[in-house]
This record gives sequence, C-alpha cells and structure tokens, in this order.
Amino acid sequence: MAKREITQKVQTRLGNLAVDMDRVIRFPRGLIGFEDCKEFTLLQLRQDSPFLILQSLERPELGLMVADPFCFIVDYNVKLGTAEQKILKLDNIRQLAVLVTVSIPKGRPEETALNLMGPILVNHEARIGLQVPQVDSKHPSRFLVGAQTQAPETREAAEPLAGRAGG
Repeated sequence: MAKREITQKVQTRLGNLAVDMDRVIRFPRGLIGFEDCKEFTLLQLRQDSPFLILQSLERPELGLMVADPFCFIVDYNVKLGTAEQKILKLDNIRQLAVLVTVSIPKGRPEETALNLMGPILVNHEARIGLQVPQVDSKHPSRFLVGAQTQAPETREAAEPLAGRAGG
C-alpha cells in the first residue's frame, strides 16, 4: 500500500511553498471563471491580516486574494439553499467559513473592494468549497474597504474564518 503524500510543493506568486495536503480544499464545481481548478489551499499573508490567498494547486499563477467579510461588515448574510448545503456536506452552520474575493486596483490601494455577490463558502471540517452567487442582497456588489469603520469588538467570537449564513 502506497503511503499518502503529506505535503506538496507548489509554485506560487509568493514563492515555492510546501502545502499540507490535509489543508487542501476541494471545489467540486471550481470557481466562477476557473471551473477547471478544483483544489485550493488558503495561505495566510500575515498573522494579523484579514486577507488570505486562495491558491490553486493546479495553476500556480492562480491565487485569489480573499477576506473574511465579517471583519468589515457585521451584518453580511449569505443565502444558502438545500442543494448547496448537500454539496458542502453541512451538518451544522458552525462548519461553514465565508470568504469574499478582494480586488486592489494597481496603484490605488484606497480603492480596495470586497466582492459581496460571489461569496466562497468552505466547510472547514470536510474541506469542501463552493462559490454561491447572491442575487437578492441588501449589500452592494462591491464594498469599498476604505469606506468602512471597523466592526465592533462586541462581535461574537467564532472559529477562524467561521461565518454566518442563512438558508
């Protein structure tokens, strides 16, 4: 019986990294625009940063900046249907992490924006991810990070990257 590989070397824009295979997130449908990419991992930029890189294991040049939207918007909600819950193998909402993509225009960091219409949901226990477009949201499609005030410190503590979603 062959031994399972524990780490995989991946070339990224951040350099050559060893990825723990137990931290790989499988996206059965890929991501919008990258449907051929099914395996990703999350890379932390800095210990104290709300930003992460969702790095493709199949395409080294594909690393999307993502963030926990609850660091910026306390009342952000995601609508999640029964079919999506089955794909994500959700037993409990606490298994769910919510991420949104981040865009930073070149030379204009003050225009950094969160994409609130295409959240990326991850069952952090099953290591399954799914991008779930939102159509009926009270939030704008883009949220300028510079225009926000920091979320209150009274926000309930949750597991890292754990988010709130509604059915």
